[in-house]
Amino acid sequence: MHPVFPQLLPFSDVALLCLRLLVALVFFDSGRRHLSDPVGRGASIGQSPAFTRFLGFAQMAGALGLAFGVLTQLAALGLILIMAGAIQKKIFVWHTGFWGEKTYGWHYDLMLVVSNLVILTTDGGRFVLF
Repeated sequence: MHPVFPQLLPFSDVALLCLRLLVALVFFDSGRRHLSDPVGRGASIGQSPAFTRFLGFAQMAGALGLAFGVLTQLAALGLILIMAGAIQKKIFVWHTGFWGEKTYGWHYDLMLVVSNLVILTTDGGRFVLF
């Protein structure tokens, strides 16, 4: 199978960098929010403040790994596991549908899983810090 636009293939590393940076931004901000109010955020997700702090640190560490290309595959795998936990809670505990009703569903979380899967399987491209 031949690509329709083969002239775009040399830019795949730029696209992977953009993907890494966007995913990193989402997780870094989420982690920052967990750390800034672990009691409130923990209550909203049904977790203890201590676990919410751990989750915040894990999200921020994974985000930095993706952004700078340091241990990119491990960072992506860790973030996949975090999102798998979020999807599990939405489906089996909160009974949230794919699109959601009163809040957003787990489609957003699934997009982050797949984005991290792309990063995991490509090692995030060539543009890395180390």
